Amino acid sequence: MLKKSLQHYRFLPVFLTIFLSVIVAPQSIFAHQQPTTIVSLDVNPDKVSMKLEIPLTELELAFGNNVTQNADTLIERLRPQLVDYLKSHIQPVTGTQKWSVEIADMKVDEAIQTQSVPFQEIKVSLNLIPPPGVDTRKFTLNYDVIMHQLVTHKALVSIRNDWENGVIAESPVEAGVIEVDNQTEKALPLEINLEKGSWISGFKSMVALGMRHIKEGTDHLLFLLVLLLPAVLLVNGKTWGEFGGTKYSVARLLKIVTAFTVGHSITLLIGALNLFQMPQQPVEVLIAVSILVSAVHAVRPIFPGREMYVAAGFGLIHGLAFATVLADLNLSAGRMALSILGFNLGIEMMQLFVIALIVPWFILVAQTRVYKPVRIVGAFLASIAAISWIAERVSGKSNVVGDSVQNVSEYAPFGILALAVIALSAFVLQNIKNTKHVIETQK
Repeated sequence: MLKKSLQHYRFLPVFLTIFLSVIVAPQSIFAHQQPTTIVSLDVNPDKVSMKLEIPLTELELAFGNNVTQNADTLIERLRPQLVDYLKSHIQPVTGTQKWSVEIADMKVDEAIQTQSVPFQEIKVSLNLIPPPGVDTRKFTLNYDVIMHQLVTHKALVSIRNDWENGVIAESPVEAGVIEVDNQTEKALPLEINLEKGSWISGFKSMVALGMRHIKEGTDHLLFLLVLLLPAVLLVNGKTWGEFGGTKYSVARLLKIVTAFTVGHSITLLIGALNLFQMPQQPVEVLIAVSILVSAVHAVRPIFPGREMYVAAGFGLIHGLAFATVLADLNLSAGRMALSILGFNLGIEMMQLFVIALIVPWFILVAQTRVYKPVRIVGAFLASIAAISWIAERVSGKSNVVGDSVQNVSEYAPFGILALAVIALSAFVLQNIKNTKHVIETQK
């Protein structure tokens, strides 16, 4: 009887195996998806700049040459063949008019795409140039790189920059997927048809980009705020003295903010126009150093009365960091001029907004004994953040403190609220104490 009962369950292991394979298999499949080509388009009035990120393993199957071995020397060995190959499989057209295709740059790099294992890819920059009088906002992209041999391959196309419609690299727009049609076994052309935009949309997007850059740029704001911490105080020898008065404080604050604005505006203009370029890593390190110097100055005056010049000098460094955002947009001279103006305006608007939220509390609390511990603690925390950023940016590796600073920065509004509560409470208590003292003296 027992034997007969067990026979009913003899297929249970098989069913369990099938069930588990159904559950686990999709995850396994998705974890090793075939890498795709990423295509990004920057639309300008005279040309369309194209960026390709092509997986080498897939390219090797279609290109017919060994590209995965000794990939570091691939460009040196096979550049002419790669150029010919790409040009023969990329052809934008408007009606019957063919566009010209120019290869601007190629390099091999490491890559990883979502739900895929790491792999190497070749990054290619191209310029798609239409015939004279042809609009760059409407064309057909004939593209079958790799797909002419490997029918399962796909290319994901997005509009990375479309200045007239306010599309920028930080928030690209999907344009479509290029893939092989099962019936014709040929890659289907992709129609690019962008709405006509205006300079107003482009300008507004640059203002918004500038505001967002400061909102998310914790280090830029921290430098300015720490530099402003002691600006409301008088200098007493080699230490900070008492509150200098509202008029004195406002005048000093305005000078510092204006000097910082002038400094970063100069290098923003120079850097965005590619008149001068500096590697990103030393710029970021110097920004962190500027915070550390300002934090030390907030504890003990090391350049009293010269804050305006220090703000202008470090502003030059901060402006180089700002400029990298615009330099990557590949804009014409006219659009770049408007972008610099809009971006800078956005930066100033956000800076002034934050300063307007914080500085009144600085002025209020500076009139009390509480300001010294507030100033010291603020300078200490800023110096810790600066040191962690210096370590990160020199080594190229993140650390716990740097990650924590970024996480805490999301709660900045609560910090401003806490400062306001401390300032109001200290100011009211100080006035009550002073009033009591006056009454007792009169008695």
